[in-house]
Amino acid sequence: MKKENAPRTLDLTGQICPWPVIFTLKEIKKMTDGDILDVLVDHMPSTLNIPAAVSKEGHHVESTTRVDQGIYRITVRIGTS
Repeated sequence: MKKENAPRTLDLTGQICPWPVIFTLKEIKKMTDGDILDVLVDHMPSTLNIPAAVSKEGHHVESTTRVDQGIYRITVRIGTS
C-alpha cells in the first residue's frame, strides 16, 4: 500500500493568466503519481484554465472550492492513480 504524501500547496494569489497555469504545470513536473497539489488562486479565469491544462496533461482535478472571499483552491491529483 502506497503511503499518501501530505498535499503540497502552491499559492498563486496575485498572479494573473497565463502565470498560474505555467507555475502549476511547472510544479506538477516536480511531483510523482498520486501526489496532491492544492493551488490557491484569486484570478477567476484561473479556476477554468488550470483545470483544463492539468486535465489535458493527464492529471485529475478533484475539486475547485471557494476558501475565502475571492480565493479558490484547485485540488489536483497527479497522474492517473
